[in-house]
Amino acid sequence: MSHCVLIADNLAPVASGVLTDAGFTVSTRHGLDEDQMVDAVKGYHGVLVRSAVKMTSRIIEAGDSLKVIGRAGIGVDNIDLSAAAQNDVVVLNVPGGNSITAAEHTLALMFALARNIPAAVASLSSGRWERQAFAGRELTGLTLGIVGFGNVGRIVADRALGLKMRITAFDPNVPAFAMEGLGVRPARSLDELLSVSDMITVHTPLSDETRGLIGKKALATMKMGVMLVNVSRGGVVDEDALYDALKSGHVSAAALDVFQKEPPVDSPLLTLPNVVATPHLGASTKEAQTRVAVSIAEQVRDFLLHGRKYGEVTA
Repeated sequence: MSHCVLIADNLAPVASGVLTDAGFTVSTRHGLDEDQMVDAVKGYHGVLVRSAVKMTSRIIEAGDSLKVIGRAGIGVDNIDLSAAAQNDVVVLNVPGGNSITAAEHTLALMFALARNIPAAVASLSSGRWERQAFAGRELTGLTLGIVGFGNVGRIVADRALGLKMRITAFDPNVPAFAMEGLGVRPARSLDELLSVSDMITVHTPLSDETRGLIGKKALATMKMGVMLVNVSRGGVVDEDALYDALKSGHVSAAALDVFQKEPPVDSPLLTLPNVVATPHLGASTKEAQTRVAVSIAEQVRDFLLHGRKYGEVTA
């Protein structure tokens, strides 16, 4: 039997090679909307996506031959897991494939905030020489609060310790000794972390529990002048509350790689001078995209051929 797989998102070309080498029939179609995906998914045994395509219940139910959805990355909030389960469709992802890349982008944004780099570049490019206007902060000695201590959070902590920052972390799913063993002080609660940190970086998945986690109350708990970085998922931070906190100066600056709506058309956050924004680049390196493309293609291949489910995600 020849398996048919649809690559519906912009994956590294190596993914197609992994599948065709296994004798699969592979089609690549990017930029389809929901209605187009409902028509396109028919007859395919597997679908590979990144983050642009939303695998809704309509699409999944239309997949008359669909057995597996592969997400080239960690987050699966663009896939309706309940609908997948109800239709006996397995969902696979690559939990660690983007970890180094996301952590390095977090560090880049931390430096950008601390040293006012984007604003200084824009000022100089426009012909001004404003050294005093862009006096920044040293990261050395600052307390970095890490919300979420999974793969990315741990790498950020490791790199930040090398910068001689003080690290505290909160993650209800990670025991204190696992943090202490890495030289990180575990916070007893999110509020404790928020109240002691000079800079906070968020590394949690988007779920019912984490949606709006950094909202009005959390922002009010933070130290005056705190800097905030989010390279996780847009919905974790309440953008309206963050806008107010930035306008008031309670949050001195924020760096955002992800947004509640992407692209963030007409987002008021992008009008603020104390916001650094990038277009969801956390996983965007050649190395990471090759790594996750190979991994998810191999997982889908092995599931369709042998029933292996070593990266399965459940609702």
